[in-house]
Amino acid sequence: MNILREDLEPLREVMKKQGYYFANEHTVLKTCSWTRNALTQKRFCYKCKFYGIESHRCIQMSPAAFWCWNACVHCWRLRPQDVGLSWNETRMPDFDGDISELVDRIIEGQKRLLSGYKVHSKVEQRMFEEAMNPKHVAISLTGEPTLYNKLEDLLKEFHKRGLSTFLVTRGVRPDVLLNLQEKPSQLYISMEAYNREMYEWLNQPLVPRAWEKTMETLRGLPDYGRPTVLRITLMRNINMDDNAIKGFSKIIDIMQPTYIEPKAYMYVGASMLRLTKENMPTHEEVMSFAEKLSKETGYPIRSESKPSRIALLSKLEKPIRFGKGCPGGWSGPD
Repeated sequence: MNILREDLEPLREVMKKQGYYFANEHTVLKTCSWTRNALTQKRFCYKCKFYGIESHRCIQMSPAAFWCWNACVHCWRLRPQDVGLSWNETRMPDFDGDISELVDRIIEGQKRLLSGYKVHSKVEQRMFEEAMNPKHVAISLTGEPTLYNKLEDLLKEFHKRGLSTFLVTRGVRPDVLLNLQEKPSQLYISMEAYNREMYEWLNQPLVPRAWEKTMETLRGLPDYGRPTVLRITLMRNINMDDNAIKGFSKIIDIMQPTYIEPKAYMYVGASMLRLTKENMPTHEEVMSFAEKLSKETGYPIRSESKPSRIALLSKLEKPIRFGKGCPGGWSGPD
């Protein structure tokens, strides 16, 4: 059976024009701007500064290109209605392909996406060769990765090959996340709403009881056994006032994350159809929010990255690092 039915082909073509590379019917990659910046300018992502991840050796991918349980207002991904299509986004078919072969294709896809940098005048040969040997996978990009039926096998195969993994999810699948035997190197829960009413408006769930499922996930994370991150995408005039500070503090008390990352919403992709540039806060506004949240929760501010408009809060004095850090010993963007 052809899983990519004819009604999905127009979206696939749009995504390919946007720079997405399809490793198979359901898995996509896309070169991150920080990967390009690392190679050509030696400017590195906040994940390098915070966690030691080498930006030029990081794969950005998703195993669930077309499926999600939310239709978030701020999300950059294309929705069916954005391109005049309609299908059930919540029901990702089961896939039975060989995981080792899939990881081969993901790594080969990353090499293809970066192959042109071999002759780029500003790229050092050493860094290009390192980029051809990726060491980290950010499982995010688009869609909800916990809808993929072989997610645990995918994590296991990445780890077997010596790649670290950061899994980014909305936390709507506690049945998956809380039962993984092979856990990601670091788990991100992405939240923008701090109560059910805001969640219904901002995250627009496509399934029943999505808020309750998210809360079930959060309650299971204090003893998760891996570093956890609460990622808060901040939007000016939406979720940055004093009510947000109080509300997110309650979320933090439930989840007990290893890290908190308040990060500015970026006016990119399909989100530009729903929000405006005015919703994009400055780094100074992000830091002001982080300072208030720090006082409310007792999580000290440990670092920040102005280019990414992000702060890092943690009760750890130093973050756990998963890579050797930025080339030349640089701690990362200030």
